[in-house]
Amino acid sequence: MPEFIDKVIGKKVAGTRVVPLTVKIVVIFTIFLLISNFTSNYINLMLNRGEQIGLLNELLIKDLRELHVFAGNQHEIYRFNNDLQEATENLTAAAARDFRGERSTALGVNESGVLLFHATNDAALSEFEDEAALELIRSRMAEGVEEGTLNFSLYGDRYFGVYKYHSRWDVFLLRGEELGEFYADSARIFTEISVIILLITLVCVAVGIFLLRYILRFVGVITASIMKMQNNQAIDLLDMSGAPNDDVTYLGVAFNSLASTIDNLMNIFKKFVARDVAARAYKEREIRLEGTKRQLTILFTDIKSFTFMTETLGTDIIKLLNLHYDKAIRNIHENNGDIGSIIGDALLAVFGTIAEDGDNKSLQALRSAYLIQDVAADLRREMHHRREKILEQRGSMTETEEAIYQAVLIEVGVGLDGGEVFYGNIGSYERMVNTVIGDNVNSAARLEGLTRVYRVPIICSDYVRAEVLYSAADEFEFVELDKVQVKGKTQGKRVYWPIKREHLTESLTEEIERFNTGRDAYYEGDWKAGLAAMKRCGLGISEVFVERMKGARVPEDWNGIWTMKEK
Repeated sequence: MPEFIDKVIGKKVAGTRVVPLTVKIVVIFTIFLLISNFTSNYINLMLNRGEQIGLLNELLIKDLRELHVFAGNQHEIYRFNNDLQEATENLTAAAARDFRGERSTALGVNESGVLLFHATNDAALSEFEDEAALELIRSRMAEGVEEGTLNFSLYGDRYFGVYKYHSRWDVFLLRGEELGEFYADSARIFTEISVIILLITLVCVAVGIFLLRYILRFVGVITASIMKMQNNQAIDLLDMSGAPNDDVTYLGVAFNSLASTIDNLMNIFKKFVARDVAARAYKEREIRLEGTKRQLTILFTDIKSFTFMTETLGTDIIKLLNLHYDKAIRNIHENNGDIGSIIGDALLAVFGTIAEDGDNKSLQALRSAYLIQDVAADLRREMHHRREKILEQRGSMTETEEAIYQAVLIEVGVGLDGGEVFYGNIGSYERMVNTVIGDNVNSAARLEGLTRVYRVPIICSDYVRAEVLYSAADEFEFVELDKVQVKGKTQGKRVYWPIKREHLTESLTEEIERFNTGRDAYYEGDWKAGLAAMKRCGLGISEVFVERMKGARVPEDWNGIWTMKEK
């Protein structure tokens, strides 16, 4: 039933029912059509009743004239036999012969209201009960008027009649018809015509609805499409295929033009702000200076040897950066991350900002980190392939070409950390930016810097490790690299090298075991055993510890935490 109501009188949007234009037109048209027809029918009825009253008046006058003559004859008989009862019975019978209805009446009444006779199908009265009508007759009589028309009441009903004074009987002869009975036929005709009008109107309404729905069908298409857009909180183009050449189609085409412009502006807007900010701005119609504390995961990536690349490539570095960032950002977006900022060779991404996203934000960030490494690796392979083709064709490369080749071999480091940060908009209502602020943001940048120290592509914190292991323990292996205290901090923290389990070969696993043995000895202050184990390890990360422990003594206050002197 609710679906039928919504289909007929429109759906509710934000508590307000949107009534279809077709329904409004049909209802208004029907109301005015019915008013017009019923009014015309009523006016016709009133005019016909006027004619009927005139005709009735003539008939009643004829009956009254005959009754007046008959009353005169009866008076002569009465004078002869002096039998009043017989005379009144004869008058009653003669008057009743001309009755046309069940409520017809004829009577003779004197100025005092006493009835000489009363011909009726109801109980006869002895007195005339309508004093107002009797007073009207007396006043007219006083003016010398002995006959006329008269409206009067009998038995509580209204009558129309004619009267004439009979001097010999000294009574007014009155012939009348009850109005309700007299008007019954016209009322019946009025009702029948009204029913016919109603039926014809309903048929016309049905045909009108069909025609209007067809003519205005694209009004419904436009309304339904806009409601869908409102529910989805996304603007789209209207399907106007097959639309007629009218003003409704023009409105639809104009809307599509406006929608295209808005969609274009929205796409541009999304390219400069975080996606959750764009979605909130679209929904709330404004952007405010506000922010909240949230649990987010931060990804920081930086291109290594960027100074050399800039000096070698000059302004062409922009093309290279765009080539790299285009794929990297797409991968971040595919994992529900948002770009916080891009500053030259550095990119900051934030995960966990999209409210409806229920996935593990640290897992998404780590997957994105590996995809960014894949983007850089693909570019290096492509450059290497082109170098090989040049060498095949020419046999060698110039010194400048070789420098350019080395410059485009992009290598990136990625640092991941997470926790409670401030996320929101800062600035002024003239110009604002979306930003993320917190120690964990700085920590992600410091961890990226450590990728150069430990010679691994990705380093993450214990926060990221714990979240990933919670939901995807079978996807990544985490190698604890070290316990470090970065510059500006008073406490040390464990840092990890996340490795995809699919990359763990038997030889790599053995090397990791050797590294773990040396690292544990290093933690415990047994640098001799640690140095021996690190020398047996073939991983690049072991070289860092070899340099630290070779020829060095264990500090007296050693707690296993290495303090970084540089950011």
